[in-house]
Amino acid sequence: MKKDIAKKSKLHSLLSVLTIVLGIALLVFMIIVENEPGAIPLLLIVIGTGWYFLTRYRLRSNHI
Repeated sequence: MKKDIAKKSKLHSLLSVLTIVLGIALLVFMIIVENEPGAIPLLLIVIGTGWYFLTRYRLRSNHI
C-alpha cells in the first residue's frame, strides 16, 4: 500500500513539474513570436505550481 502511495505521489509531482515546464516553454515561445505572453501559458504555470504544492501538502499531512 505504501509503495502505491509513493508511486502516485511521484507521478503527481512529475506531472505537475512537467505542466510548469510546458507552460514556461510555451510562454517563452509566445513572447518571442507574438511579443505578448498570452493567457494559456500563464494558466499552465499557475495550475502546475498549485498542483505541485497541493501534492507536497498532502504528502506532509498524509492525506494521500
